[in-house]
Amino acid sequence: MSDIKISIKDLHKSFGRKKVLDGVDLDIKKGESLVVIGGSGTGKSVLIKCIQGLLTPDSGSIKIDDVETTMAKTNRKKDFHSKMGMLFQGGALFDSLSVWENVAFSLLENTNISREKAKVEAIRVLRQVGLAPDVADLSPSELSGGMQKRVGLARAVITKPEIIFFDEPTTGLDPIMADVINDLIIESAKGLGATTLTITHDMASARKIADRIAMLYHGKIIWQGSVKEMDKTDNPYVVQFVNGCAQGPIKVEV
Repeated sequence: MSDIKISIKDLHKSFGRKKVLDGVDLDIKKGESLVVIGGSGTGKSVLIKCIQGLLTPDSGSIKIDDVETTMAKTNRKKDFHSKMGMLFQGGALFDSLSVWENVAFSLLENTNISREKAKVEAIRVLRQVGLAPDVADLSPSELSGGMQKRVGLARAVITKPEIIFFDEPTTGLDPIMADVINDLIIESAKGLGATTLTITHDMASARKIADRIAMLYHGKIIWQGSVKEMDKTDNPYVVQFVNGCAQGPIKVEV
């Protein structure tokens, strides 16, 4: 049996005349933490949406557990979705729901669990991410940014997914809270044995949570390797991005 959880081959996706993904090749091993770096507008979020089945690629292959997903029917897509969890960049919490209802949303929508049991499970997972039970009945607007991220993480892991996506998990957080979230991501993923794909601009976060880093540029993966290899590489695109240099082959329109 293959040790590859997600296999992407020659993936293409355009919107009108704009090519966003232009032949992406990427394998993610079971239990691996892969971080994809790259500038804004390079297609990182589109890549995640294609893997999730929210966008249909123009061509190419995406396999999960050796099963092709790009042409899957609706019922089959639900099977794939049941394996996935996601922490959204802005938290994406529902203001009309309490904290515990946000955390238990997938359980309430997709299973026959009672509300009472769902709340107990939500509180259990909230404890895992360092939030006290009395937070459960608050509304998201009553929480700080860091607490909202923790709630989002709890929602992402409550179904014990095999694959977790993290979209800019530390955006908007101070360095200390960002490091707390990084630790929680590592603990949560390793505790589940989950395969994780993170997209981020935060190189401190990338260094901490990544088993492997890949750089997406002009719709292609132009480099991949370990953190140690990233710090030693002479790839000018990687060097410029990692060090945040204005001068280099990556040109930013101003």
